[in-house]
Amino acid sequence: MNTRTQPLSERALVLGGGGSAGNAWLIGVIAGLHDGGLDVTEADLIIGTSAGATAAAQFGGASPADLLDAILSAPTPQATSGPRGPISSAHLERTDAIIAASADLPDMRRRIGADAIELAEAAGAAGRERWRETVAARLPSPHWPESRILLTVVDADTGEPVELDRNSGVDLVDAVAASCAGGPAYAIGGRRYIDGGYRRSSENADLAVGCGRVLVLSPLGGRTRHPAGWRSDLSAQVDELRMGGSRVETILPDADSREAFGDNMMNPATRPPAARAGHRQGLRLAEKFAGFWGR
Repeated sequence: MNTRTQPLSERALVLGGGGSAGNAWLIGVIAGLHDGGLDVTEADLIIGTSAGATAAAQFGGASPADLLDAILSAPTPQATSGPRGPISSAHLERTDAIIAASADLPDMRRRIGADAIELAEAAGAAGRERWRETVAARLPSPHWPESRILLTVVDADTGEPVELDRNSGVDLVDAVAASCAGGPAYAIGGRRYIDGGYRRSSENADLAVGCGRVLVLSPLGGRTRHPAGWRSDLSAQVDELRMGGSRVETILPDADSREAFGDNMMNPATRPPAARAGHRQGLRLAEKFAGFWGR
């Protein structure tokens, strides 16, 4: 667990991963909360993983309303293909097999990293640049925001978790691209990184240790593909945070949101319905969380 501590007065917003649908849902929920009078983007710390890292960077450069409008007004997106397109069922089967063969989280991270390096070598430098261009196009600004955001990645060579922020010496676009690298490893300088969801979970809420109030948005509903004995699931992290004195609330997709996701959260065509469902959910929850989040 991360050993940094923050004053208990600080508020942390945790944005979990969940593909194209998950990113749109996060934007929708936060826009709905905002329309309901609750601006959670004013958090003292925002922790983003994978699709949540994209959202964290997006909120640093545009308002929730503008980001939601961009999703709803854009032409209906089409599913992409290629080495950095939507995660295929074959990829999930391969990583499921790696997880099943792993002894623990560190072992799993090393194994996944080795597999991702092979994929990156097969894709070549051109694959890396195409992915960077894709990520850059999603961000309102290529610059780190003034707000404090922490983006999770895993070192593909060592399996060690890494947290990137504005003081890491890494461009924002590269940090987001690395946190979303669910297939081939993503190179930054002399290091290669994989999706931050392999650190512990798609949320990595434990990084909010020491914050007084923690709001976790989990597009995947707190689910994990890991064995229960690893205690990498969201509920275990919430228990740990509460034991440390934090007040923690979670927002998980409701029935309408799950229906909007369909059976492939990586499909870009799910973005408009996921954003709309998220907005309705956020608007409905704004009053409930006002007392928890307010100063």
